[in-house]
Amino acid sequence: MDVRYPIGTFEHKGDISGEQLQEWIRVIAGQPAKLREAVAGLNEEQLDTPYRDGGWTIRQVVHHLADSHMNCYIRFKLALTEDTPVIKTYEEQLWAELEDGRTMPAEVSLVLFEQLHARWEVLLHSLTAEQWGKAFAHPVNGLTRLDYAAGLYAWHGNHHIRHITALRERMNW
Repeated sequence: MDVRYPIGTFEHKGDISGEQLQEWIRVIAGQPAKLREAVAGLNEEQLDTPYRDGGWTIRQVVHHLADSHMNCYIRFKLALTEDTPVIKTYEEQLWAELEDGRTMPAEVSLVLFEQLHARWEVLLHSLTAEQWGKAFAHPVNGLTRLDYAAGLYAWHGNHHIRHITALRERMNW
């Protein structure tokens, strides 16, 4: 198993069906519970263990998920209310090194992730076919349609949750 990409990379080609979107929404909705389960019972030393050599600690992964998914949620709202907005990128590696990402209790971002996903799920279920076709312009990755972004973030959450569970398996925690 590749510890950097334990579930592989996200790939989707072609049209995205309504059934596929519903599956991705289901995955996104379930991620807070999966994340909470992944870190359940870990002590502070375990939370401060990198999931791989040179990688983030479990604590940083939890905070990154909240940061990243919050950015995506905002990108959805921008795309839904503006005409193909150019979004701002951010230096996720540097964000993870800030004091809050390195030292705050994981619980803070677990709650944030749960509440954020509760709102995001409602928003995702409300979108029409036309709205799913709206997009934002990413300065590096180009035009990103909301339907594709839903799949990417369904993958993203599971990708990082698997970082945590794979480490737990390797360490017998």
